[in-house]
Amino acid sequence: MIVKKFVPCIYLYNGHAVRRLDDFSVVETDPLRLVSLYNENSADGLIVFDMSRGDAAHEEALDMIKDICAAAEMEVIGAGHIERMEDVKKLLYAGCRRVVLDYTKESNIAVTEEVSRKFGRNKILASYEDAGVVAANRELLEQYVSALLLMNPHQIRETEKLTALPFYVRINQIALNKLMEIFAYNNVCGITGNTINDNYRDILTLKNLCKENGMLVETFEAAYQWDDFKKNGDGMVPVIVQDYRTREVLMMAYMNEEAYEQTIHTGRMTYFSRSRGRLWLKGETSGHYQYVKSLTADCDMDTILARVSQTGAACHTGARSCFFNEITKKDWEEESNPLRVLEDVLDVIKDRKVHPKEGSYTNYLFQKGIDKILKKLGEEATEIVIAAKNPNSNEVKYEISDFLYHMMVLMAQKDISWEEIAAELANR
Repeated sequence: MIVKKFVPCIYLYNGHAVRRLDDFSVVETDPLRLVSLYNENSADGLIVFDMSRGDAAHEEALDMIKDICAAAEMEVIGAGHIERMEDVKKLLYAGCRRVVLDYTKESNIAVTEEVSRKFGRNKILASYEDAGVVAANRELLEQYVSALLLMNPHQIRETEKLTALPFYVRINQIALNKLMEIFAYNNVCGITGNTINDNYRDILTLKNLCKENGMLVETFEAAYQWDDFKKNGDGMVPVIVQDYRTREVLMMAYMNEEAYEQTIHTGRMTYFSRSRGRLWLKGETSGHYQYVKSLTADCDMDTILARVSQTGAACHTGARSCFFNEITKKDWEEESNPLRVLEDVLDVIKDRKVHPKEGSYTNYLFQKGIDKILKKLGEEATEIVIAAKNPNSNEVKYEISDFLYHMMVLMAQKDISWEEIAAELANR
Protein backbone atom coordinates (compact mmCIF):
# COMPACT_ATOMS: atom_id res chain seq x y z
CA MET A 1 0.00 0.00 0.00
CA ILE A 2 1.37 3.44 -0.98
CA VAL A 3 1.90 6.08 1.72
CA LYS A 4 -0.23 9.14 0.97
CA LYS A 5 1.63 12.46 1.28
CA PHE A 6 0.61 16.08 1.70
CA VAL A 7 3.14 18.14 -0.23
CA PRO A 8 2.88 21.94 -0.46
CA CYS A 9 4.76 23.73 -3.21
CA ILE A 10 6.52 27.04 -3.70
CA TYR A 11 6.34 28.82 -7.05
CA LEU A 12 9.61 30.73 -6.91
CA TYR A 13 9.92 33.89 -9.02
CA ASN A 14 12.34 36.79 -8.46
CA GLY A 15 13.07 35.58 -4.93
CA HIS A 16 9.40 35.56 -3.92
CA ALA A 17 6.70 32.90 -3.68
CA VAL A 18 4.00 33.63 -6.25
CA ARG A 19 0.49 32.27 -6.70
CA ARG A 20 0.83 29.82 -9.61
CA LEU A 21 2.93 29.03 -12.67
CA ASP A 22 0.65 31.34 -14.66
CA ASP A 23 -0.04 33.90 -11.91
CA PHE A 24 2.86 36.06 -10.71
CA SER A 25 0.96 37.63 -7.81
CA VAL A 26 3.26 37.59 -4.77
CA VAL A 27 1.89 35.54 -1.88
CA GLU A 28 5.03 35.72 0.29
CA THR A 29 8.10 37.90 -0.10
CA ASP A 30 10.18 35.52 2.02
CA PRO A 31 9.79 31.88 0.91
CA LEU A 32 11.67 30.73 4.02
CA ARG A 33 8.73 31.87 6.12
CA LEU A 34 6.54 29.44 4.18
CA VAL A 35 9.07 26.68 4.80
CA SER A 36 8.80 27.31 8.55
CA LEU A 37 5.01 27.13 8.40
CA TYR A 38 5.12 23.86 6.45
CA ASN A 39 7.65 22.46 8.94
CA GLU A 40 5.40 23.36 11.85
CA ASN A 41 2.35 21.71 10.30
CA SER A 42 3.83 18.31 9.43
CA ALA A 43 4.07 18.61 5.65
CA ASP A 44 5.49 15.45 4.07
CA GLY A 45 7.54 17.16 1.37
CA LEU A 46 7.95 20.37 -0.59
CA ILE A 47 8.11 20.96 -4.35
CA VAL A 48 9.91 24.13 -5.46
CA PHE A 49 9.19 25.34 -8.98
CA ASP A 50 12.00 27.57 -10.28
CA MET A 51 10.21 30.07 -12.55
CA SER A 52 13.31 32.21 -13.17
CA ARG A 53 14.08 33.64 -16.59
CA GLY A 54 17.67 34.06 -17.68
CA ASP A 55 20.93 32.71 -16.27
CA ALA A 56 21.44 35.42 -13.62
CA ALA A 57 17.93 34.97 -12.21
CA HIS A 58 18.42 31.20 -12.29
CA GLU A 59 21.59 31.44 -10.18
CA GLU A 60 19.75 33.62 -7.66
CA ALA A 61 16.92 31.09 -7.57
CA LEU A 62 19.40 28.28 -6.90
CA ASP A 63 20.77 30.25 -3.93
CA MET A 64 17.23 30.55 -2.54
CA ILE A 65 16.55 26.85 -3.18
CA LYS A 66 19.74 26.03 -1.27
CA ASP A 67 18.43 28.06 1.69
CA ILE A 68 15.03 26.38 1.40
CA CYS A 69 16.60 22.92 1.47
CA ALA A 70 18.68 23.84 4.52
CA ALA A 71 15.59 25.11 6.38
CA ALA A 72 13.16 22.34 5.38
CA GLU A 73 12.47 19.45 7.75
CA MET A 74 11.06 17.45 4.86
CA GLU A 75 12.19 16.26 1.43
CA VAL A 76 12.55 19.07 -1.11
CA ILE A 77 11.86 18.27 -4.77
CA GLY A 78 13.23 20.70 -7.36
CA ALA A 79 11.38 21.52 -10.59
CA GLY A 80 11.60 24.04 -13.39
CA HIS A 81 14.39 25.61 -15.47
CA ILE A 82 15.85 22.28 -16.62
CA GLU A 83 17.28 21.92 -20.11
CA ARG A 84 20.29 19.63 -19.66
CA MET A 85 21.99 17.34 -17.14
CA GLU A 86 23.90 20.25 -15.62
CA ASP A 87 20.61 21.80 -14.47
CA VAL A 88 19.61 18.59 -12.70
CA LYS A 89 23.01 18.47 -11.00
CA LYS A 90 22.68 22.06 -9.78
CA LEU A 91 19.32 21.32 -8.13
CA LEU A 92 20.65 18.19 -6.44
CA TYR A 93 23.78 20.01 -5.32
CA ALA A 94 21.57 22.79 -3.90
CA GLY A 95 20.10 20.17 -1.59
CA CYS A 96 17.03 18.86 -3.42
CA ARG A 97 16.48 15.19 -2.73
CA ARG A 98 14.78 14.65 -6.09
CA VAL A 99 14.28 16.56 -9.34
CA VAL A 100 11.32 16.80 -11.74
CA LEU A 101 11.81 16.62 -15.49
CA ASP A 102 9.18 18.56 -17.44
CA TYR A 103 7.79 16.20 -20.08
CA THR A 104 6.12 19.05 -21.97
CA LYS A 105 9.69 19.80 -23.14
CA GLU A 106 11.45 17.51 -25.60
CA SER A 107 14.80 18.51 -24.08
CA ASN A 108 13.72 17.03 -20.74
CA ILE A 109 12.54 13.79 -22.30
CA ALA A 110 15.85 13.54 -24.16
CA VAL A 111 18.00 13.71 -20.98
CA THR A 112 15.93 11.23 -18.95
CA GLU A 113 18.15 8.20 -19.44
CA GLU A 114 21.35 10.22 -19.01
CA VAL A 115 20.38 11.86 -15.70
CA SER A 116 18.83 8.66 -14.37
CA ARG A 117 22.02 6.70 -15.01
CA LYS A 118 24.14 9.51 -13.57
CA PHE A 119 22.19 10.27 -10.38
CA GLY A 120 19.96 7.23 -9.93
CA ARG A 121 16.39 6.48 -10.91
CA ASN A 122 15.19 7.26 -7.37
CA LYS A 123 16.27 10.90 -7.84
CA ILE A 124 14.15 11.52 -10.95
CA LEU A 125 10.45 12.36 -11.41
CA ALA A 126 8.63 13.46 -14.56
CA SER A 127 5.78 15.97 -14.82
CA TYR A 128 3.10 16.08 -17.52
CA GLU A 129 -0.31 17.56 -18.33
CA ASP A 130 -1.79 14.84 -20.53
CA ALA A 131 -1.74 11.09 -19.88
CA GLY A 132 -0.98 10.66 -23.58
CA VAL A 133 2.59 11.72 -22.74
CA VAL A 134 2.83 8.79 -20.35
CA ALA A 135 1.50 6.43 -23.01
CA ALA A 136 4.00 7.71 -25.58
CA ASN A 137 6.98 7.42 -23.19
CA ARG A 138 5.87 4.58 -20.95
CA GLU A 139 8.91 2.34 -21.40
CA LEU A 140 11.33 5.24 -20.83
CA LEU A 141 9.48 6.39 -17.72
CA GLU A 142 9.13 2.99 -16.11
CA GLN A 143 12.82 2.25 -16.61
CA TYR A 144 14.37 5.58 -15.63
CA VAL A 145 11.89 7.50 -13.44
CA SER A 146 10.76 6.70 -9.89
CA ALA A 147 7.51 8.71 -9.80
CA LEU A 148 5.34 11.10 -11.78
CA LEU A 149 3.88 14.54 -11.15
CA LEU A 150 0.51 15.02 -12.80
CA MET A 151 -0.13 18.72 -13.34
CA ASN A 152 -3.76 18.20 -14.48
CA PRO A 153 -6.11 16.51 -11.95
CA HIS A 154 -8.55 15.60 -14.74
CA GLN A 155 -6.07 12.97 -15.99
CA ILE A 156 -5.92 10.84 -12.83
CA ARG A 157 -8.05 7.96 -14.08
CA GLU A 158 -6.22 7.81 -17.42
CA THR A 159 -2.82 7.77 -15.67
CA GLU A 160 -3.93 5.01 -13.31
CA LYS A 161 -4.81 2.83 -16.31
CA LEU A 162 -1.47 3.38 -18.05
CA THR A 163 1.22 2.75 -15.43
CA ALA A 164 1.92 1.36 -11.98
CA LEU A 165 4.31 4.22 -11.23
CA PRO A 166 3.30 6.24 -8.15
CA PHE A 167 2.26 9.79 -8.97
CA TYR A 168 1.63 13.11 -7.25
CA VAL A 169 -1.29 15.24 -8.36
CA ARG A 170 -1.15 19.03 -8.45
CA ILE A 171 -4.52 20.51 -7.52
CA ASN A 172 -5.11 24.23 -7.19
CA GLN A 173 -8.64 24.20 -5.83
CA ILE A 174 -10.87 21.44 -4.46
CA ALA A 175 -13.04 20.80 -1.42
CA LEU A 176 -10.93 19.13 1.26
CA ASN A 177 -13.35 16.22 1.61
CA LYS A 178 -12.72 15.42 -2.07
CA LEU A 179 -9.07 14.72 -1.29
CA MET A 180 -10.07 11.32 0.10
CA GLU A 181 -11.57 10.41 -3.27
CA ILE A 182 -8.30 11.27 -5.02
CA PHE A 183 -6.19 9.41 -2.47
CA ALA A 184 -8.44 6.37 -3.01
CA TYR A 185 -6.68 5.78 -6.34
CA ASN A 186 -4.04 3.12 -5.71
CA ASN A 187 -1.11 4.86 -7.36
CA VAL A 188 -1.73 8.41 -6.14
CA CYS A 189 1.09 8.90 -3.62
CA GLY A 190 0.61 12.58 -2.86
CA ILE A 191 -1.25 15.81 -3.48
CA THR A 192 0.45 19.17 -4.05
CA GLY A 193 -0.56 22.60 -5.33
CA ASN A 194 -2.52 25.46 -3.81
CA THR A 195 -5.07 23.09 -2.27
CA ILE A 196 -2.32 22.10 0.16
CA ASN A 197 -0.64 25.54 0.25
CA ASP A 198 -3.87 27.25 1.30
CA ASN A 199 -4.81 24.59 3.85
CA TYR A 200 -1.46 23.69 5.40
CA ARG A 201 -2.85 24.19 8.90
CA ASP A 202 -5.23 21.27 8.26
CA ILE A 203 -2.56 18.73 7.27
CA LEU A 204 -2.60 16.87 10.60
CA THR A 205 -6.42 16.76 10.58
CA LEU A 206 -6.39 15.44 7.02
CA LYS A 207 -3.83 12.80 7.94
CA ASN A 208 -6.08 11.60 10.74
CA LEU A 209 -8.96 11.45 8.26
CA CYS A 210 -6.83 9.34 5.92
CA LYS A 211 -5.99 6.95 8.77
CA GLU A 212 -9.67 6.63 9.63
CA ASN A 213 -10.26 5.62 5.99
CA GLY A 214 -7.58 2.93 6.17
CA MET A 215 -4.91 4.86 4.26
CA LEU A 216 -1.21 4.93 5.14
CA VAL A 217 0.17 8.40 5.96
CA GLU A 218 3.48 9.67 7.31
CA THR A 219 3.07 9.96 11.08
CA PHE A 220 5.03 8.84 14.10
CA GLU A 221 3.83 5.58 15.62
CA ALA A 222 4.94 4.86 19.19
CA ALA A 223 6.23 1.36 19.96
CA TYR A 224 5.59 2.01 23.68
CA GLN A 225 2.52 3.43 25.39
CA TRP A 226 2.71 5.84 28.30
CA ASP A 227 1.82 3.08 30.75
CA ASP A 228 5.02 1.23 29.72
CA PHE A 229 7.22 3.91 31.33
CA LYS A 230 8.33 4.13 34.96
CA LYS A 231 7.42 7.62 36.16
CA ASN A 232 9.02 9.76 38.85
CA GLY A 233 7.17 10.94 41.95
CA ASP A 234 5.36 13.61 39.91
CA GLY A 235 4.14 11.07 37.37
CA MET A 236 6.55 12.32 34.72
CA VAL A 237 9.49 11.00 32.69
CA PRO A 238 12.71 13.01 32.16
CA VAL A 239 13.78 13.61 28.56
CA ILE A 240 17.37 14.17 27.47
CA VAL A 241 17.50 16.10 24.20
CA GLN A 242 20.32 15.66 21.71
CA ASP A 243 21.12 17.21 18.32
CA TYR A 244 20.63 14.40 15.81
CA ARG A 245 23.52 15.56 13.61
CA THR A 246 26.27 16.45 16.08
CA ARG A 247 25.05 14.34 19.06
CA GLU A 248 25.50 17.45 21.24
CA VAL A 249 23.34 17.31 24.39
CA LEU A 250 21.06 20.33 24.22
CA MET A 251 18.76 20.26 27.26
CA MET A 252 16.75 18.18 29.71
CA ALA A 253 13.02 18.50 30.37
CA TYR A 254 10.02 16.44 31.52
CA MET A 255 7.01 14.87 29.87
CA ASN A 256 3.68 13.87 31.27
CA GLU A 257 1.28 11.64 29.34
CA GLU A 258 -0.29 14.51 27.40
CA ALA A 259 3.10 15.91 26.39
CA TYR A 260 4.21 12.46 25.24
CA GLU A 261 1.08 11.94 23.13
CA GLN A 262 1.33 15.44 21.67
CA THR A 263 4.97 14.90 20.71
CA ILE A 264 4.12 11.66 18.92
CA HIS A 265 1.12 13.27 17.21
CA THR A 266 2.79 16.46 15.95
CA GLY A 267 6.43 15.44 15.55
CA ARG A 268 7.50 18.48 17.59
CA MET A 269 8.92 18.17 21.08
CA THR A 270 6.34 19.03 23.72
CA TYR A 271 7.05 18.96 27.46
CA PHE A 272 5.30 19.65 30.75
CA SER A 273 6.55 22.84 32.37
CA ARG A 274 6.67 22.26 36.12
CA SER A 275 7.17 25.97 36.82
CA ARG A 276 4.16 27.01 34.73
CA GLY A 277 2.08 23.94 35.45
CA ARG A 278 1.08 23.38 31.82
CA LEU A 279 2.08 21.82 28.50
CA TRP A 280 5.02 23.50 26.81
CA LEU A 281 5.61 23.23 23.09
CA LYS A 282 9.31 23.95 22.71
CA GLY A 283 9.61 27.05 20.50
CA GLU A 284 6.05 28.28 20.98
CA THR A 285 7.31 31.77 21.88
CA SER A 286 10.86 31.79 20.49
CA GLY A 287 10.24 29.90 17.24
CA HIS A 288 13.10 27.56 18.23
CA TYR A 289 11.18 24.35 17.60
CA GLN A 290 12.61 20.88 18.03
CA TYR A 291 11.59 18.45 15.30
CA VAL A 292 11.64 14.79 16.33
CA LYS A 293 14.08 12.51 14.55
CA SER A 294 13.88 9.67 17.05
CA LEU A 295 12.71 8.87 20.58
CA THR A 296 14.43 6.06 22.50
CA ALA A 297 13.76 4.74 26.00
CA ASP A 298 16.59 3.61 28.27
CA CYS A 299 16.99 0.10 29.70
CA ASP A 300 14.88 0.88 32.79
CA MET A 301 12.12 2.60 30.79
CA ASP A 302 12.37 5.65 33.04
CA THR A 303 14.19 8.12 30.75
CA ILE A 304 13.72 9.14 27.13
CA LEU A 305 16.50 10.16 24.75
CA ALA A 306 15.17 12.50 22.05
CA ARG A 307 17.26 13.14 18.97
CA VAL A 308 15.98 16.30 17.32
CA SER A 309 16.57 18.86 14.62
CA GLN A 310 16.96 22.05 16.63
CA THR A 311 15.85 25.38 15.17
CA GLY A 312 17.99 28.14 16.67
CA ALA A 313 19.05 27.94 20.31
CA ALA A 314 17.87 25.25 22.72
CA CYS A 315 18.51 27.28 25.87
CA HIS A 316 16.33 30.19 27.03
CA THR A 317 19.56 32.19 27.54
CA GLY A 318 20.19 32.10 23.80
CA ALA A 319 22.95 29.50 24.08
CA ARG A 320 22.91 26.58 21.71
CA SER A 321 22.94 24.12 24.61
CA CYS A 322 21.77 24.49 28.21
CA PHE A 323 24.96 22.75 29.37
CA PHE A 324 27.62 25.47 29.51
CA ASN A 325 28.36 25.98 33.24
CA GLU A 326 31.60 24.01 33.59
CA ILE A 327 32.01 22.57 37.09
CA THR A 328 35.32 20.77 36.74
CA LYS A 329 37.32 19.23 33.97
CA LYS A 330 40.20 16.87 33.33
CA ASP A 331 42.27 17.49 30.22
CA TRP A 332 41.80 15.08 27.36
CA GLU A 333 42.71 15.10 23.73
CA GLU A 334 39.93 17.01 21.99
CA GLU A 335 41.61 16.31 18.65
CA SER A 336 40.45 12.69 18.85
CA ASN A 337 37.06 13.88 17.56
CA PRO A 338 37.56 14.22 13.78
CA LEU A 339 34.40 16.25 13.22
CA ARG A 340 35.33 18.75 15.94
CA VAL A 341 38.86 19.17 14.54
CA LEU A 342 37.68 19.74 10.97
CA GLU A 343 35.02 22.20 12.10
CA ASP A 344 37.46 24.09 14.34
CA VAL A 345 40.08 24.40 11.59
CA LEU A 346 37.47 25.60 9.09
CA ASP A 347 36.23 28.14 11.66
CA VAL A 348 39.77 29.53 12.03
CA ILE A 349 40.17 29.75 8.26
CA LYS A 350 36.82 31.55 7.93
CA ASP A 351 37.84 33.94 10.70
CA ARG A 352 41.09 34.75 8.86
CA LYS A 353 39.02 35.63 5.80
CA VAL A 354 36.94 38.14 7.81
CA HIS A 355 39.71 39.30 10.19
CA PRO A 356 43.03 39.16 8.31
CA LYS A 357 46.15 38.53 10.38
CA GLU A 358 49.56 39.83 9.31
CA GLY A 359 51.92 37.07 8.21
CA SER A 360 49.10 34.51 7.94
CA TYR A 361 49.60 32.00 5.11
CA THR A 362 45.83 31.59 4.97
CA ASN A 363 45.40 35.31 4.32
CA TYR A 364 48.14 35.12 1.69
CA LEU A 365 46.06 32.54 -0.18
CA PHE A 366 42.90 34.63 0.10
CA GLN A 367 44.75 37.71 -1.14
CA LYS A 368 46.13 35.86 -4.17
CA GLY A 369 42.64 34.63 -5.03
CA ILE A 370 40.93 31.55 -6.38
CA ASP A 371 43.56 30.66 -9.00
CA LYS A 372 46.31 30.45 -6.36
CA ILE A 373 44.09 28.36 -4.05
CA LEU A 374 43.28 25.94 -6.87
CA LYS A 375 46.94 25.73 -7.91
CA LYS A 376 47.97 24.77 -4.37
CA LEU A 377 45.11 22.29 -4.11
CA GLY A 378 46.28 20.62 -7.32
CA GLU A 379 49.86 20.49 -6.09
CA GLU A 380 48.84 18.89 -2.81
CA ALA A 381 46.71 16.29 -4.63
CA THR A 382 49.76 15.36 -6.68
CA GLU A 383 51.85 15.11 -3.50
CA ILE A 384 49.37 12.58 -2.12
CA VAL A 385 49.76 10.42 -5.24
CA ILE A 386 53.57 10.56 -4.98
CA ALA A 387 53.56 9.84 -1.24
CA ALA A 388 51.25 6.85 -1.75
CA LYS A 389 54.04 5.12 -3.72
CA ASN A 390 56.18 5.24 -0.56
CA PRO A 391 55.77 2.21 1.72
CA ASN A 392 55.77 4.51 4.79
CA SER A 393 52.15 5.58 5.34
CA ASN A 394 53.18 8.54 7.53
CA GLU A 395 54.10 10.55 4.46
CA VAL A 396 50.61 9.98 3.01
CA LYS A 397 49.12 11.16 6.30
CA TYR A 398 51.07 14.42 6.15
CA GLU A 399 50.17 15.10 2.53
CA ILE A 400 46.49 14.36 3.09
CA SER A 401 46.55 16.84 5.99
CA ASP A 402 48.06 19.51 3.70
CA PHE A 403 45.44 18.75 1.06
CA LEU A 404 42.58 18.96 3.56
CA TYR A 405 43.83 22.34 4.80
CA HIS A 406 43.94 23.78 1.28
CA MET A 407 40.58 22.20 0.53
CA MET A 408 39.12 24.01 3.56
CA VAL A 409 40.55 27.29 2.29
CA LEU A 410 38.62 26.63 -0.92
CA MET A 411 35.51 25.78 1.13
CA ALA A 412 35.80 29.10 2.98
CA GLN A 413 36.32 30.94 -0.30
CA LYS A 414 33.17 29.35 -1.73
CA ASP A 415 31.21 29.58 1.56
CA ILE A 416 30.74 25.80 1.89
CA SER A 417 30.29 24.18 5.31
CA TRP A 418 31.25 20.72 6.54
CA GLU A 419 27.57 20.14 7.24
CA GLU A 420 26.80 20.58 3.53
CA ILE A 421 29.60 18.19 2.57
CA ALA A 422 28.42 15.63 5.13
CA ALA A 423 24.83 15.91 3.91
CA GLU A 424 25.91 15.34 0.30
CA LEU A 425 27.97 12.28 1.27
CA ALA A 426 25.08 10.91 3.31
CA ASN A 427 22.72 11.34 0.34
CA ARG A 428 25.06 9.27 -1.81
